[in-house]
Amino acid sequence: MTDSMSRYVFSVRFRLDPEGIRVEPSTFGTTLYREADPPSEEGWLFFRDNLWRGEANASGHLRELAEEALGVPVEAVEYRRFETTAEGYAALKEAIAADLGQFNADSTDEVLNKYFGSSIEVE
Repeated sequence: MTDSMSRYVFSVRFRLDPEGIRVEPSTFGTTLYREADPPSEEGWLFFRDNLWRGEANASGHLRELAEEALGVPVEAVEYRRFETTAEGYAALKEAIAADLGQFNADSTDEVLNKYFGSSIEVE
């Protein structure tokens, strides 16, 4: 991971369903890494829109996103963690603090706990 990179990590279970042939196993698991948009740029609120207390808040929506990215039917997506650098973590906290009202929270720590739970890993 580069100095400014942050990423979401998901566990994904997908299935192969080829027409006219059979495969075993037909279901596989993998780890999906989604690069986080830099704070204050479009898309940076992915966590607010998709996570709650360190869990996926709408698994159907995340399955659809994973299916688009992988091009295969996805059976399950589980949020695992948010990986970031010290620089990326500081930038995230600064961006959150700049507008606590949009998170309906009184502090940056409250926002981080509300959406990420304890799943942030700073390298």
